[in-house]
Amino acid sequence: MLRVFKLRSPMSVGAWTLVAFSNAAGANAFAQALLKTGRGRLPIRVVADAAEMLSAATGLVLSTYTGVLIGATAVPVWSRNVSLLPIHFGASGLGTAVSILELMGHRERALNLLGIGAAAVETTVGIVLESRGDPALDPLKHGWSGDVTRLGGLLSGPVPLALRVMGRRSITARRIAAASTVVGSLLTRVGWLAAGRESVK
Repeated sequence: MLRVFKLRSPMSVGAWTLVAFSNAAGANAFAQALLKTGRGRLPIRVVADAAEMLSAATGLVLSTYTGVLIGATAVPVWSRNVSLLPIHFGASGLGTAVSILELMGHRERALNLLGIGAAAVETTVGIVLESRGDPALDPLKHGWSGDVTRLGGLLSGPVPLALRVMGRRSITARRIAAASTVVGSLLTRVGWLAAGRESVK
């Protein structure tokens, strides 16, 4: 996959992104380990900062990759949402990352703002999906796959959005919002996979 780079190929872009992300994250981890030993000279700090920026940028692209990949298939429910899926999975990944950091004890205001943004996007995605009358989207609205997808969308969109906006000063509200987002994101992924199987049938 790395012999050529094809911008129009999701597999090619994904492979190059994964390699760039893993190498940058590895370089940053190695540089941070060296800095902790007290050998923190300027060149190591420069490498650590550059690697951190590259891993953040490529990680952002990588978070959308699942949506890009499943959207580039012949499965009707996935291919009909090819432009929506990367945004959906990217917002879901961002919301989950923010939530895990908050559940680990981080309380920065910026994390709550990122969580609000991710939940707002997830809410918008849910509204768009519900408003479309395409019969190919029936597995997202009916049966077991529809129930799981809708519950996941509710727990990763409107519920944490309301908790984060109304209870932004409450640590408890933010923790509940974070837990809801993690569970909702997991259910969303399960629901999309189940909807894909139903769509093929």
